[in-house]
Amino acid sequence: MRGSKYSVNTRLIYSVALDMTQPTALFSQTVLHWFDQHGRKDLPWQNPITPYRVWVSEVMLQQTQVKTVIPYFEKFMSEFPTVFDLAKAEQDKVLNLWTGLGYYARARNLHKTAHIVADKFKGEFPNTVEALNDLPGIGRSTAGAIASISLGVSAPILDGNVKRVLTRFYAIEGWPGTSTVEKQLWGVAETNTPQDRTGHYTQAMMDLGATLCTRSKPACGICPLQPECKGYELGTPTAFPHSKPKKDKPVKASRFLLIVNSKNELLLEQRPSSGIWGSLYCVPEATPVTNSYQSKLPDYVIKEEWPSFRHTFSHYHLDIEPVLCELVESPSPSTIMEANSQLWYNMHQSLEVGTAAPMITLIDQLKQHLKG
Repeated sequence: MRGSKYSVNTRLIYSVALDMTQPTALFSQTVLHWFDQHGRKDLPWQNPITPYRVWVSEVMLQQTQVKTVIPYFEKFMSEFPTVFDLAKAEQDKVLNLWTGLGYYARARNLHKTAHIVADKFKGEFPNTVEALNDLPGIGRSTAGAIASISLGVSAPILDGNVKRVLTRFYAIEGWPGTSTVEKQLWGVAETNTPQDRTGHYTQAMMDLGATLCTRSKPACGICPLQPECKGYELGTPTAFPHSKPKKDKPVKASRFLLIVNSKNELLLEQRPSSGIWGSLYCVPEATPVTNSYQSKLPDYVIKEEWPSFRHTFSHYHLDIEPVLCELVESPSPSTIMEANSQLWYNMHQSLEVGTAAPMITLIDQLKQHLKG
């Protein structure tokens, strides 16, 4: 157990040493001392540390856990070892490798930024937070992480893990999504960020939030910041950060047509670049109310209606209603209809374009159905 490495004496020393009247030095010294003993130092993007690798990892880690990101990152680096390789890649290939990570705008912005860094900056990432922040898909916190971890710049970050640590330590009231609370958090983040070893401090803060100061059941007993943590002192550390005011998510429903030709190939079409699943290939969709489709479809007959299942987005629930269809007159197999961004997918082969996770579920269901 990691906690067994901590001694009562060590925690008592922290309790005496941590003086909140001097937060900059003592807070960061405590965090760095913990990092030297217990911080994560063997993550794939840490060996070696480069601006390109840190950037890709930070974008992948937005709203996604480390254990989920690691295999995606390793495959991504295998396919695109440099920013030039990523810039030269087709967007479909990038989206394909992103399938399952969600929030696909991240992948599209990653591709856009790769073009800018390769063309405008000759493959060298800007070395200031402001310039990094100007690139597509890179906000202030991500820019700070890239600058501090890979470029040695003293810059604060404020990702979800760090917000949790700081709101608990200072017992900051209110939901961090409000501008007032966010401004307060940026203030304390900047105050506590050291001028030296900023990269280690940044990684340590993320590690504290991910491994000790977790959403539920935080390991307060072995946390180096516990002696001066206001949330712990109040006896309610998990009350911080305050939750977003609850609002019932609306529920939408859509029919998704699984149109299969005589070769058991499935019709897929590329969605518009804006909106959900932008630029991804999905089966045709329509709402039950209008039953209208965005693009011209070949003639088909409905064979079966399958049970619906729910996919939840950040702002609404989508009830997916699969409909198995048969093509009336099959065009040439594997034909790509470029005008409509449609293609016939041979389900015996790997899918080489980007698609959404629920589409993978539908494709797997269809494969099982056809086997039966």
